[in-house]
Amino acid sequence: MLKKVSKSLVNNISNRSNWLSFLLGLSLVFAYAPFSQWWLVLIIPALWFKIIDKSSIKTASKQGFLFGLGWFGSGISWVHVSIDQFGGLPLAVSLLLMLLLCLYLALFPALACYLSARFSAPFTAQSTMASSNKPLLNLWLLPAFWLFSEYCRSVFLTGFPWLSLGYSQIDGPFSVYAPIIGEIGITCLVLLINILLYQLLSTLVFKPQSQSSNTNETENKRYIFSLMFIGLITLYLQNITWVTPTEKTIKVALIQANIAQDLKWAPEQEWPTMLKFLTLTRENHDADLIIWPESAVPSLEPAVQDYLATVNSSANLNNSAIITGILTYDNKINEYYNALIVLGNKYQDDQTGSYFYNHSNRYYKNHLLPIGEFVPFGDLLRPLAPFFNLPQSSFSRGQYVQANLVANGINILPLICFEIAFPRQLSANLTTETDLLLTVSNDAWFGNSHGPHQHLEIARMRALEFGRPLLRSTNNGITAVVDHHGNIIKKIPQFEEAVLRTNVQLVTGTTPYTRFGSFINWLIPLLILLINFMISRKSRRAK
Repeated sequence: MLKKVSKSLVNNISNRSNWLSFLLGLSLVFAYAPFSQWWLVLIIPALWFKIIDKSSIKTASKQGFLFGLGWFGSGISWVHVSIDQFGGLPLAVSLLLMLLLCLYLALFPALACYLSARFSAPFTAQSTMASSNKPLLNLWLLPAFWLFSEYCRSVFLTGFPWLSLGYSQIDGPFSVYAPIIGEIGITCLVLLINILLYQLLSTLVFKPQSQSSNTNETENKRYIFSLMFIGLITLYLQNITWVTPTEKTIKVALIQANIAQDLKWAPEQEWPTMLKFLTLTRENHDADLIIWPESAVPSLEPAVQDYLATVNSSANLNNSAIITGILTYDNKINEYYNALIVLGNKYQDDQTGSYFYNHSNRYYKNHLLPIGEFVPFGDLLRPLAPFFNLPQSSFSRGQYVQANLVANGINILPLICFEIAFPRQLSANLTTETDLLLTVSNDAWFGNSHGPHQHLEIARMRALEFGRPLLRSTNNGITAVVDHHGNIIKKIPQFEEAVLRTNVQLVTGTTPYTRFGSFINWLIPLLILLINFMISRKSRRAK
């Protein structure tokens, strides 16, 4: 038995296709920020399709898993920075945890490949059964099942929808589809383009013997026509605008204090940190809206009410409003929250403009980060290692749907940290009155890695999908202001103490994705399956 297992292991290690799948997945990292080589996503999957096309269920699943292992192994390597530097674990253990996370995420592309092979027979015009009477993977089904697997990835274990293929196109030509079908629709489009390119190359380069030259020529014309059609639609959409800029422009100031993570929660640094934010803000009170980042105030709200009252009064005197991240405690229900609160410009419950604890103009984070903000099975895990006892890892969830913040007459939809990666949550909180999107974060956990760059890339996609300007305030970068086209108006680099000042033009109108996003997300995969079924049925009848 041991000899058989060893032989199988050696065969897998020496298998060229296994290494190619892994390396192709590994190279996808260069398609995302900070590298932003968006064109790679139009080539790498097409090369990988040569390996998985018409493969068995077992082979397809394995190759999908190896592709995903490389994809996430390189793409989310930044997670290791927080585990290694702040987790208090030996290097070997932190690397093992990273490997386990990548192994888990690799299951989802494996699932897409498994389903594309398992259910291939009813959706193909030609036989997809091997000589052993087992189904073989049908590439045309892959986009539908890939979207299903991505949905699963966004909900299982609270969800981690990072590095979806569509995000790579924020600076590419296919970003014009985001206001219509969203990032998930762009993912599907990218996969379809790769399938067309692969099929075209297959008939031109490999020239299957089972088909006549006339058949190949007919199919090539179809593939070329389809690619040209997509290109023409893409060019047409370049000139379409879904929302209209208004005459209203607001001045914003985003404070990036650049507090080192290992100093942020040190008790002796509490007042120096709060005074730094007060000083940076005092010089920018002429702004209509001032934003402090996530947990900018390094103390619980009930403990610093005098400080918050001072900040509130100063903003009121200058007719400005301040939104700050803060940790708060609800003494009525004995629960802690990661929150955003509004100070200044007389927008408190009693209409006097005075700050008071627990006023309603606030937001509580709903989508908490596992381990960082809550620990599943905490009673079992917390005693094991400091990694499970990170600061502020015992929060409660806010409501999924909450009222927009109101600051200086501006309606703002807030999201904290990686909540910006969940378009469904944003959509649930968007109203016709929403003027701005706001996301605050503390990416100091991830150091000088590509994680913060990917985070900003995701935020830009949300601005483009929903057609609203977006403010992104961070502790140490990358702080940025993004317009409703997803373009960066202005930004502050990482690890600089600075204030981002700029004007933001508000817009009116809604994008198709804003109105029909949830419906579109399910319609696309179902439509792909239906078209495949109709084509196969017609072909079988003709035969």
